[in-house]
Amino acid sequence: MEKQTMRIAILGLGTVGSGVVRLLRESREMLHLKTGLNLELAKVLVRDARRPRPGFEDLPLTDDVDEILGDPSIRIVVELMGGIEPARTYMVEALKRGKTVVTANKDVMADYDKDLYDAGEIGDAELYFEASVGGGIPIIRPLKESLAANRMELVMGIVNGTTNYILTQMSQYGKSYEEALREAQELGYAEPDPTNDVQGYDAARKLAILSSICFLSRVKPGMVYTEGITRITPRDIEYGRRFGWVVKLLAIGKEVDGKIEARVHPAFIPEGHPLANVSGSLNAVFTVGDPVGESMFFGRGAGAGPTASAVVSDLIAAALSKRTPGRRAGDASTVFFEKPVLPISETRSRYYLRLHATDAPGSLARIAERFGVHEVSLAQVVQGSGGPDRPNGRGSAELVLVTHTVQDANMQAVVRDLKEMADTVISVDNVIRVEG
Repeated sequence: MEKQTMRIAILGLGTVGSGVVRLLRESREMLHLKTGLNLELAKVLVRDARRPRPGFEDLPLTDDVDEILGDPSIRIVVELMGGIEPARTYMVEALKRGKTVVTANKDVMADYDKDLYDAGEIGDAELYFEASVGGGIPIIRPLKESLAANRMELVMGIVNGTTNYILTQMSQYGKSYEEALREAQELGYAEPDPTNDVQGYDAARKLAILSSICFLSRVKPGMVYTEGITRITPRDIEYGRRFGWVVKLLAIGKEVDGKIEARVHPAFIPEGHPLANVSGSLNAVFTVGDPVGESMFFGRGAGAGPTASAVVSDLIAAALSKRTPGRRAGDASTVFFEKPVLPISETRSRYYLRLHATDAPGSLARIAERFGVHEVSLAQVVQGSGGPDRPNGRGSAELVLVTHTVQDANMQAVVRDLKEMADTVISVDNVIRVEG
């Protein structure tokens, strides 16, 4: 097969950038056999081109981005710098100059996708971002192409490997949140400052991207209701197990009556749910579409290998598209509407609530009465015997109450009332949604 050369440049030679370079080297012949293309690495942008980089001595390094943006022979730019600036500026300029952009940057894609698509219209250039969500899991292109005939109703996923690893350690081995986090940091799954992961911000950015594609309306990270996992305790996990549930940090997007729900929070799901057995640092995305029904995408959500796999797959698609005149429809923006995103108060769910109350006649009746006042129907009430995170002291009782499906605003009104009942309720220990 005759080789056609496609000159590319990479912005960034960190963990993912190095992984992409290695994959391109190791798979050169296979990629040629599959595509008929010779992907020539013309330039790699780094901060300091003079610094020695063992194993990459032969790379054409530069610390001047204009050597890439100003070179018309470079037709594809792969952005792997991370962060918003200067990555956003470089991508916008590349697209305006007619260069296809491949990126793994969820921060830019979640907040500035319109800037990129607008720049692509100016330069008649394409944008690929499979690696921005789910690492090596194919999800962006399937949603935009393979499932394009469907009206998407739900996207729900475990899209942060750090939090999934922590919750798995807590659930399977009885570790505390602090113990599991420390282990995740030692293994490199969690950053020294884990806030972005454990508070749900990383998952919110990924959900914004997925929801924008699924529901054809732009969803920004600031529109996504976000809760982290820091309040989950072994006691809650123990109760969940009694009910046949598993706790996960879920990213949930729904379209209901022309309005979008977008929320990230811990939730109990039944042990039989497809997402329940996604353990460790694995990721998975579960979708429901009409008429296809349920679909599941599962695999490694982070790391140099999986992310490099997604980047190079996009790179191949971009190169093939460059070789053939005409834009691939799946790589255009899917935002056509401006659908409202519901505030969390208007969403509906079931709820698990754990509290400590005074162990006295009438306490449960007074608590149940507050649920009734706010039209929150109780499905189950269980009295516990204390636990390691809050010992059951003399004169107190631990109660777990599970509701039927109710509106969030009503449930929060109940919680406010309970916190004000100092003569009856000692503490409201946790409130967790129940999904699935």
